[in-house]
Amino acid sequence: MEDYAAKMALKPDAALREYVTGYAQYREAAVLAALDELRRRGQPAPEEAALRPSLEAAVQEQTEAAKVAQLSAPAALERDDANLPELYTPVAIMLFSVMFSVVAGAVLLALNLRQLKRQGAVLKLVLLVVAYLALKTLLFKYLTEHYKISALLLSVLDLPLILTYVLWFWPRYVNTTQFQPRSWLLPLAICGGLMLLLGLAARYAVLHMPGAAQMMQ
Repeated sequence: MEDYAAKMALKPDAALREYVTGYAQYREAAVLAALDELRRRGQPAPEEAALRPSLEAAVQEQTEAAKVAQLSAPAALERDDANLPELYTPVAIMLFSVMFSVVAGAVLLALNLRQLKRQGAVLKLVLLVVAYLALKTLLFKYLTEHYKISALLLSVLDLPLILTYVLWFWPRYVNTTQFQPRSWLLPLAICGGLMLLLGLAARYAVLHMPGAAQMMQ
């Protein structure tokens, strides 16, 4: 709230009288401050007795309304937040795609699309991932037959699809910044558990299945 008392202390008597005589065009708090300043200067306004009660009542009402608005603002924000969808962030989708598999990133993105009821986009995403995996398999087979490639190259091959998730699917079908970040702890536990099981299965195969080690190479 403005410090009307300090402002009125700097004004000349004529300006203070203008606030009183033209009270209808000024804020009630400003007129009260002008009345107080005139009284402090030993020049109480003749209209003070008639004006002060209604002015004080108006200022009190405004103060209470401001308090109510201030108290209700957090509750309104909480209600708005409760209505926002819970989505996995683009960063989470990228991290899961890099750390585990592009399929893991696609699953998180598909859950977002399902939450937003974008069923058609889910189907497009599934078709894209299936086509990509088929193309990657063929490309990998060709490269291994003709060249000596590293695991790093396989990771680089995933980059176009990962960028498609966050630069094409997200702005086109999610298209919102108003959402609550969804916890990624459960997907992390699931992916970590699957990786552990696959590692144990591979180790078991190497130890107990003849020729398994050569097949994995």
